[in-house]
Amino acid sequence: MSDSPVDRRTLLKTALAGLVALPAAGFVSEALADAAPHLDEKDPLATAMGYVSDASKLDPAKVPQYKPGSKCRNCVQLTGKDGDEWRPCNLFPGKLVHQDGWCKVWTLKPGAKV
Repeated sequence: MSDSPVDRRTLLKTALAGLVALPAAGFVSEALADAAPHLDEKDPLATAMGYVSDASKLDPAKVPQYKPGSKCRNCVQLTGKDGDEWRPCNLFPGKLVHQDGWCKVWTLKPGAKV
């Protein structure tokens, strides 16, 4: 007998069950992302970050950090599926941002173009 509280058989069963559950977890996270609310520009964090849902309405003279062509869709912080209009952003957990939006933390995604 082993002094270990978990034998190899139990460990293997648990590991296999975890591997089987991984694809299901992906479906659940996608479903939760689809159900997340859109980020309101009046949200306190959105206001602090200068978030707008339509970057084309920004005036570069008034917002010097803004570079024409920079949008959430080409920002490194945006996650989710390319082409989706509303997607999760690392900066606004639990909320979806518009792919044509912009905020002060915008950083060009590697390999993307402005």
